[in-house]
Amino acid sequence: MSKAFASQSDLSDKKISFTRLSKHCWAYTAEGDPNSGVIIGDKYILVSDATATPLMAQDLIARIREVSEKPIKYVLLTHYHAVRVLGASAYLAEGATEVIASKGTYDLIVERGAEDMQSEMDRFPRLFRGADSIPGLTWPTLVFGDGKPGRDGSIRLDLGGVSVDIWHPGAGHTRGDTIAWVEAEKVLFSGDLVEYQAGVYTGDAHLAEWPVTLEALRGLQAEAIVPGRGEAMIGNANVNKSLDYTKLWVETLFACGKEAVEQHLDLKAAMALTRQHMDPVFGQVFIYEHCLPFDVSRAYDEAKGIVNPRIWTAERDKDMWASLQN
Repeated sequence: MSKAFASQSDLSDKKISFTRLSKHCWAYTAEGDPNSGVIIGDKYILVSDATATPLMAQDLIARIREVSEKPIKYVLLTHYHAVRVLGASAYLAEGATEVIASKGTYDLIVERGAEDMQSEMDRFPRLFRGADSIPGLTWPTLVFGDGKPGRDGSIRLDLGGVSVDIWHPGAGHTRGDTIAWVEAEKVLFSGDLVEYQAGVYTGDAHLAEWPVTLEALRGLQAEAIVPGRGEAMIGNANVNKSLDYTKLWVETLFACGKEAVEQHLDLKAAMALTRQHMDPVFGQVFIYEHCLPFDVSRAYDEAKGIVNPRIWTAERDKDMWASLQN
């Protein structure tokens, strides 16, 4: 029996939490749904990941307004995926003047933003409630860096009483991944570079590079993290748990992709091979069944030498999904 496509059958609302992690840092999480991070300064507020639609962003804005009336001046795009960025216009009425992205993320919006928008709307109907409120693609107003990883070319924002450093630590979930780091409070906002007890989507990933990027994040010795999905983690040991979880997923998946290519398996056989290794460890986590077909497709491609991930379109999504069903 074929499974419902992606998350089309996931229509139940999740319990939302808005949790204070430190003096200025907050986590907006929802049982494995995409997270957002919030940094509240004495003058300005930064939101990391805008949610999928302006309508869906209203709940996050309401949570922020329970604790601060300062302008939400900055919206950070940790990467280009539609489910993270298309709610950005909601913050204009809340004082937003800058939408920030790395050069890599900007280039990906140009290259594949329109295709990703339609693809993700089909994958996540619940998260795209109020899709008619989206004015179009989200375009950054402040683009930083030259696409190379590292803190050269990073930017620092003074929110009043707290500074935030923003940079591209390396490729992983996408080639433009961006983090926000509050050094004084040791809080990391990782976007989908890091997940915990949830599916790790790798459909647009650079799997060979991702573990190196995770180790760069480990070197920060964060005391709290807002991952892309899963609960916010407090304490360095727990931060490392989330890094280890993500690294295990990525390395296991890519090893299976390479083995499948070495054995000259087709994609469906590669899926079966991957399940043998992944299901016992990760099969119970949120959106596992959604992620795995896209993940196996990308691992198989990268193992064959396709460095730049192929563009997902709504049509390619459905064709791939159908080809992997029993």
